[in-house]
Amino acid sequence: MSENIIISREGRVVTLTISRPDKKNALTQGMYSAMADALEAYGESDGDRALVMTGAGEMFTAGNDLTDFAKGDREAGEPPVWRFLNAIRDCPKPVIAAVNGPGIGIGLTMLLHCDLVYAGERATLGVPFVKLGLVPEAGSSLLLPAAVGMAVANDMLLAGRTLSAHEAERAGLVARVFADAELSDAVAEIARGVAGSAPVAMRLSKGLIRQGREAVTECMAAESKLFAAQLQGPEFAESVAAMGEKRAPDYDG
Repeated sequence: MSENIIISREGRVVTLTISRPDKKNALTQGMYSAMADALEAYGESDGDRALVMTGAGEMFTAGNDLTDFAKGDREAGEPPVWRFLNAIRDCPKPVIAAVNGPGIGIGLTMLLHCDLVYAGERATLGVPFVKLGLVPEAGSSLLLPAAVGMAVANDMLLAGRTLSAHEAERAGLVARVFADAELSDAVAEIARGVAGSAPVAMRLSKGLIRQGREAVTECMAAESKLFAAQLQGPEFAESVAAMGEKRAPDYDG
């Protein structure tokens, strides 16, 4: 378990907090492993009936730790990031997101697999994959257009547009926006209500809502191959170098 992933419980509600505020809650492979462990344990638990994901401080997550990712996967078997994405996609119980600040990259795409998404007013959502020399992941090339429409999805995926919390609500990415100071308590109350609902009916309802989504698994597999290739390619390397040197990237060099 990573020290940067904090798991707490209140009654039948589990809270998973991404806690690496000094690095804007950027995610490492170890953190992905810890989140996958937590989601799998929650899904198999007899007593836990709702899980809330949130971030520590004023950031949900800045997405992947690019330095960590540039080193490549260090664990044998399935890469931790893909294991996490499969775990959140396949979780049989309700997963709730409390987006307490900016969610970048996978900080947005993981929300496409959550059942209930709420945000504070300071939250922003963006997917700058192309600007990093990467491609969409987590099924976002399929799920984001389905959620917000092709025009807005292209504006985000290709042009790099970032949505404010209220823009995300209007686009359908967020169910409700709360004042920042009220977000935690509001989502906790919602989570208690979800956890108090009939568990079999909740699980069956989630299954019905998500039926016919076999294409998501196929999309994620196709994305992961291209993402892995780009991660090892010259465009990503140049993007990381340019960020470190605080200059514009040169993809023609």
